[in-house]
Amino acid sequence: LVAPLLACAQDGTTSFVEGEHYDLVTPAQRPRDPDKIEVVEFFWYGCGHCYNFEPLVSQWKKGLPEDVDFLPSPAMWNPVMELHAQAFYAAQALGVLDTMHEVIFAAMNVDRKRLANEQEIAALFAANGVAEADFQKAFGSFGVTSQVRQAGARARGARITGTPEMMVAGKYRISTRKAGSQANMIKVAEFLIEKERAARQ
Repeated sequence: LVAPLLACAQDGTTSFVEGEHYDLVTPAQRPRDPDKIEVVEFFWYGCGHCYNFEPLVSQWKKGLPEDVDFLPSPAMWNPVMELHAQAFYAAQALGVLDTMHEVIFAAMNVDRKRLANEQEIAALFAANGVAEADFQKAFGSFGVTSQVRQAGARARGARITGTPEMMVAGKYRISTRKAGSQANMIKVAEFLIEKERAARQ
């Protein structure tokens, strides 16, 4: 990808242009915590670009200030992606997301597993110390299925067209194509966090 030319403000900081480096989300989406600036990362475990983006995002989110709420949100436009979203929220419900997030990414992108049904996903959790009964209880739970529905609605509301993409403050959507690179996606996100912070003051 060719990175778009970045506009430089007079003070030397990089400024980004709506429609050129990011898009407006209309209507704006409600964040889960209105007191914070929400950054949503839309991803899919089977997406190689997301797998490459993950180390960058993991590092970046560690240093985010208190007023920023980071929210990973699985994207889904077919039934298999819904299963993967269910796996994400089941891992969260079981308290093993820190481990399983990387494990699922690696299973699909390194080991080339399709994880196309519940049994394959259960086996992966079992191989990482989660009892099958616990997995099944979480995987089919009301809490998990409602989070999957919410994630689907969030992605539709943001009008994402691929993964990885980001949404800042429910108002701005960032894609690799417009930002120019994955590293630039994070730069655009930082710019939009600042923009939102200034607007709130």
